[in-house]
Amino acid sequence: MAFVSDIEKRERYYKAVKERDTSFIGSFFLGVKTTGIFCIPSCRARTPKFANVVFSHDSKELLAHGFRPCKICKPTNHAYEPPEEVQKALAIMMANPYEKVTDATLRAEGIAPEKIRRWFKKHHGMTFQAYQRMTRINMAFQELKKGGKVTDTAFNSGYGSLSGFGYAFKNLLGKSPKEGELQNVVLASRLTTPLGPMFVFATDKGICLLEFTDRKMLETELAEVQKRYGAVILSGENEHIKQAKKELGEYFEGKRKRFAVALDLSPTPSQKEAWDRLLSVGFGQTRTYASMAEEAGPETSVSDIIRANGQNRVAIIVPCHRLLEEDGALAGYGGGLQRKRWLLDHEKANNID
Repeated sequence: MAFVSDIEKRERYYKAVKERDTSFIGSFFLGVKTTGIFCIPSCRARTPKFANVVFSHDSKELLAHGFRPCKICKPTNHAYEPPEEVQKALAIMMANPYEKVTDATLRAEGIAPEKIRRWFKKHHGMTFQAYQRMTRINMAFQELKKGGKVTDTAFNSGYGSLSGFGYAFKNLLGKSPKEGELQNVVLASRLTTPLGPMFVFATDKGICLLEFTDRKMLETELAEVQKRYGAVILSGENEHIKQAKKELGEYFEGKRKRFAVALDLSPTPSQKEAWDRLLSVGFGQTRTYASMAEEAGPETSVSDIIRANGQNRVAIIVPCHRLLEEDGALAGYGGGLQRKRWLLDHEKANNID
């Protein structure tokens, strides 16, 4: 594999570096000839001169040419895997999820609580303590749904009093554990991919939302999910999320061409028809918006297909990245056109039976 030589592509990549465009993460790496360091596009270090950089689609190629990973952006960890300290804190929490992991506990393990708080605020929009409370309440919710008693569940969840448990439960779910039917819950979890981090959300029935964390419409989509399912969103995992993570990992490794995880999309009739057509476009294949509209019948316009495509809430699994303009040009991908290009190239390279 050789460094990128196409001048138009090099200029496009350099523009992404100057703008620190996160949608290019995973599309390429840049090596700085004057320092011998390589980075991801969004690295916050000073932008090198165009003449001093090389671009590669594979970090291994840069390593083979003697470039060293940048200590700022850590490109070999470019998919935003949680740092070692965060992974250690999470391991402590999951070892006994009903016990609160305090700042003192973290310090005793050589972990700086401030770093953990900053990471969780940045990547989850909440503190580590809030993340723990949400996890405990989610586990309590699942226990109550199975018929558990409120008193037993409260103390099993690590709360020293019923009032404390009731307050935390109502604060997150909108009602106390004794007020009739429990509120619906959508679980949310974070995963890393070669194209950057994603959030995956699931109901008891299946995956209902899968998006890149830097998606501009994510906040709007979350509000729609809460309204559509009459649910609150809590951090956690169920079997659907675990299966989605496993299958996505296999997809990015080039080992999976079809997804089997259950989906809970709750579409309108027109959305269902459009998304069913999307799901029929196989791995490594592409279709045009016009051909999809033609298949749907005379009452369906290209604009209708584009609109339904844009309303897709489950990236990659419902493969809206496989639709192209009539002339084969890329268009209309919420995760960014560079990610769409990467996904199509990835599927083309791995579409070997």
